[in-house]
Amino acid sequence: MGDKANAHPGAAGRATAADHPASVRNVVLVGHSGSGKTTLVEALALTAGAVNRAGRVEDGGTVSDYDEIEHRQQRSVQLSLVPVDWDGYKINILDTPGYADFVGELRAGLRAADAALFVVSASDGVDGSTRMVWEECAAVGMPRAIVVTHLEAARADFDEMTRICAEAFGGDDPDAVLPLYLPLHGEEGPDGHAPVTGLIGLLSQQLFDYSSGERKEAEPGPEQLPLIEEARNRLIEGIIAESEDETLMDRYLGGAEIDLKTLVEDLERAVARGTFFPVLAAAPAAEGARQGLGTVELLELITGGFPTPLERAAPTVTTPDGAAREMRACDPDGPLLAEVVKTASDPYVGRVSLVRVFSGTLRPDATVHVSGHGLTDRGHEDHDVDERVGALSAPFGKQQRALTHCIAGDLACVAKLNRAETGDTLSAKDDPLLMEPWQMPDPLLPLAIQAHSKADEDKLSQGLGRLVAEDPTMRLEQNQNTHQVVLWCLGEAHADVALERLRNRYGVQVDVIPYKVSLRETFAGRSAGRGRHVKQSGGHGQFAICEIEVEPLPNGSGIEFVDKVVGGAVPRQFIPSVEKGVRAQAAKGVAAGHPLIDVRITLLDGKAHSVDSSDAAFQTAGALALREAAADARIHLLEPVAEVTVLVGDDYVGAVMSDLSGRRGRVVGTEQAGGGRTLVRAEVPEIEIGRYAVDLRSLSHGTARFSRTYARHEPMPPQIAERIREQAQEA
Repeated sequence: MGDKANAHPGAAGRATAADHPASVRNVVLVGHSGSGKTTLVEALALTAGAVNRAGRVEDGGTVSDYDEIEHRQQRSVQLSLVPVDWDGYKINILDTPGYADFVGELRAGLRAADAALFVVSASDGVDGSTRMVWEECAAVGMPRAIVVTHLEAARADFDEMTRICAEAFGGDDPDAVLPLYLPLHGEEGPDGHAPVTGLIGLLSQQLFDYSSGERKEAEPGPEQLPLIEEARNRLIEGIIAESEDETLMDRYLGGAEIDLKTLVEDLERAVARGTFFPVLAAAPAAEGARQGLGTVELLELITGGFPTPLERAAPTVTTPDGAAREMRACDPDGPLLAEVVKTASDPYVGRVSLVRVFSGTLRPDATVHVSGHGLTDRGHEDHDVDERVGALSAPFGKQQRALTHCIAGDLACVAKLNRAETGDTLSAKDDPLLMEPWQMPDPLLPLAIQAHSKADEDKLSQGLGRLVAEDPTMRLEQNQNTHQVVLWCLGEAHADVALERLRNRYGVQVDVIPYKVSLRETFAGRSAGRGRHVKQSGGHGQFAICEIEVEPLPNGSGIEFVDKVVGGAVPRQFIPSVEKGVRAQAAKGVAAGHPLIDVRITLLDGKAHSVDSSDAAFQTAGALALREAAADARIHLLEPVAEVTVLVGDDYVGAVMSDLSGRRGRVVGTEQAGGGRTLVRAEVPEIEIGRYAVDLRSLSHGTARFSRTYARHEPMPPQIAERIREQAQEA
């Protein structure tokens, strides 16, 4: 770890294929947008020798090669992998988007990694979404560390940020979140700000000077040691509290000097177990410098303190038919088990899959079995096919460096897996396996689209298929009731990216149209109707007369057809024809073009002709009878109502409940959910929550989550129903 007495940069450079899981470290960077994650990745790559200057690989490409939401703002929206070598270890650095709309990419990064590095800006602090991700990691026991960036900002205070992090992340044990180093400041400038020029290790009491652009060790002056005494003692006590040696605390309290090697080893074990969370500081390298402040310390924390893939428990695995299967943790010689954690399309090589290998060894040109959970509700098909693996490579910016193999614990990009999608399992073709899926957020923002032209219409289906194959957080719906194509997204930025990719990557121009909610109609009371279809135009004519009665039924009853004809007024063979006609008309609607539900339609009487009556004639008569009954009745327009559950911080409960009431919602209950949060349950008309995913995020500053499930259809307020009827007539 960077605070070891004999810390040194070590060998560095481009990442190659790892030969043993113990030499691999997989770390995901987490933090809100603007916290400095991508800049930190570049700084780590520079220090590791993978780039020759900040932001540039040795052959001139960029380190971070992301898609963009808006070209002017250069927003990162994809999971990005940067592998580097450091001191004999291969470090796979996974940089995740900080925008809430791309939490699917974050979840993929968490799935692929064995530890998380939380990046916190000294100028912005810890936001609610970052706390939520911390809780997700805590729930699965993922080891974590914290790095504070933007120390150069005015009023940046490392000590205060450490206190905030301990409060936000420490829970009941703030002493589990402590700094390993304290920043050293240079001389104050004209603006009164003293830049951070180095670090002092609290355990080794060594000074690490970065003022020259390269890390140099030095002995601290006598005036500096008293400044770290209190923080050093607290750190030692925090490490000893997590030690497996129960005698260590007694020895320490008794005045015994605990040697540095013991402290470092106990610290590394506590970090790897996920019970101690060190805080570090980092800053990018200045122009022309070789190392950014704190980057050596971070790399040594990753290699010394973060767990190896061998320490990760084996994933839950079954055969494709559901039979349980025991797996050894991370065995390069075991059966092949790998997972596609990300899918992307490259204009030159086609589909590229980022794969984490959990068992066995993946090799180019091998034939593997692809198993998938389908997610049919999101437009994904079930997978149970064999595919040939293309080339394996390690990504770095726009470059793909060929790999000869990828062992258990490592990550690689795989070309030409044309059927595999994000979340699919790769295994041996003669021993197919299926990994338990990871939880994906439910997309709750609808985006209704249509092809811009006939040419676009021909390409739309293929483009949408590729889009959802890359992004399992997106759901594709072909709504049979509203006849709309709907992309369900996580937010506005997610929707913008989807449209951009359809346009630029797949050459499909689409128009966004107003999203329609599936409304229904029903009768408010009893009504009768007579359908008369009599025509004579040479040859066989058309003759059918039927009389019906319509009455409302309880919610959820559907359409009930009853035959009460007596005396053969309607011949038996034509009674199904009447039913077919009224059901067809009910599907079309009787007032505003929405399906009719929850009524009983009773056939009472009618007339037929021995020659001119037919199946088609009685279908038409049935439809006419239903329309006549509707013309003389009061028709209720029914809207779908959703059960909405909102998990929100206590500070925002009042605002959320008030907002739900303003959406014609009924709050049906609240309950404490722990951690200073409340679960609010409400019933809200779906027409009022089309943009709730966006509005709730704004209302709660990104800290609330919600889910929705269909409850029932119920009558719409008369004034709203009338407006919709008028719009239907105008259309």
